Amino acid sequence: MSFSSGSNEGSSYVLLVVNKGDETLGIVDPQMGQQIATVAEGGTTGHEVVASPDGKTAYVPIYGNSGVGKPGTDGRTMVAIDIASRKVVGNVDFGHGVRPHCAVIGPKDGMLYVTTELDKSISIIDPKTLKIVGTIPTGQPESHMLAITPDGKRGYTANVGPGTVSVLDMENRKTITVIPVSGEVQRIAVSTDGKLAFTSDQTKPQLVVIDTASNKVKTWIPLPAAGYGTATTPDGRWLVVAVRTANKVAIVDLGAMKVAKLIDVPTAPQEALVRPDGKIAYVSCDASHKVAAIRTSDWTVEKLIDAGPSADGLAWAGR
Repeated sequence: MSFSSGSNEGSSYVLLVVNKGDETLGIVDPQMGQQIATVAEGGTTGHEVVASPDGKTAYVPIYGNSGVGKPGTDGRTMVAIDIASRKVVGNVDFGHGVRPHCAVIGPKDGMLYVTTELDKSISIIDPKTLKIVGTIPTGQPESHMLAITPDGKRGYTANVGPGTVSVLDMENRKTITVIPVSGEVQRIAVSTDGKLAFTSDQTKPQLVVIDTASNKVKTWIPLPAAGYGTATTPDGRWLVVAVRTANKVAIVDLGAMKVAKLIDVPTAPQEALVRPDGKIAYVSCDASHKVAAIRTSDWTVEKLIDAGPSADGLAWAGR
């Protein structure tokens, strides 16, 4: 399979989706719009995934059998999956239950940064050795999701139950400050220029916009219902927001700081991912076993991709 995208012509790409319901990583051919394979994670259960920069390996933290802050098992591992052979080829053991959740590749150092919720920290993993090489404290419980600025210097965690965002010094591995946001938040993203961070208020239907220079809330953007996963387009113009309980995707104009378009999608949209070329936004729809592929040129659903049960985390893997 190949996917042509400007200077990347001739490269091979796949879309990865974590199917929580059957504990698998789904591999989707984006041209066909079909899930062509699944890989058993060997644990209960992954929620999120990230791909190595060379597109060869997927990393899936094994979180547990419950939602954030809820009773259940406490995952303690992360698996490495070879995408070509569709096999688990490595494992990270955190040594005790930490509910590892969101994995992010450092944009400058190439390290793996993984939220380890129960330790109130980010664990740093060398992807070459799969060894834990350090930690960064978040100063808050339920640090569920992480976003890193493009220069690799700052990290932001959405701390769900406390309703806060921790600002992290990624180079010196320390917490800079904790920003109060609301009674509960979910998900986090940063703008393409690193000047803004976005999280979704779960107590009111609004998106919270944080100024990363001042580390203060800059503004709130009204949504039709509580938002969830977010992703920016590469040109920095738009923010894609999954609006889970409304079964919609909101497209926020970041110049005007308001919702410009609402798109109907299948039940329970969760996570948003914009393809590197900016042409397609993918939104996983948990209760529907679907991933919506949305054209950014006219913000129309181009196709619905059949995925596994409780489709959640998304990643783009390509060379």
